[in-house]
Amino acid sequence: MTASTGGASPYPGSTDDEVRSRSVGDLVADISRDLTTLVRQEIELAKTETKEELSKTAKGAGLLGGAGFAGYMAALFASLTLAYGIGTFWPAWTGALVVAAIWAVVGGILYLRGRERLSTVKPPEKTIETLKEDASWARHPTS
Repeated sequence: MTASTGGASPYPGSTDDEVRSRSVGDLVADISRDLTTLVRQEIELAKTETKEELSKTAKGAGLLGGAGFAGYMAALFASLTLAYGIGTFWPAWTGALVVAAIWAVVGGILYLRGRERLSTVKPPEKTIETLKEDASWARHPTS
């Protein structure tokens, strides 16, 4: 392989002669700066994707919290129904039982929607893809 003088360099804006004349320390500093920039960009991408997924998680958790409250209400009204039924034998407890049944249905619906929402949470795909690309580039920088 022969060296060309003043030819195209793999470094934008530099000729082969300019690159060859640089010290190892300068080259290591450039690599260090480039890697630092790359890591910062990857961290920012991960933060952005994580915020989006955390928002979905928070909404799903809120729905599950609502399901927990509805379950509490169902237990409360079921208990009141039993107590009222024992005390009065018919009509009054029928209404309380209906309310308890409604809360049970609401709790079931909230639970199913919360579980569905949480199942859509994914890992930060863009970050993973760019990290794979960066690793490939690091192994084969001239490709």
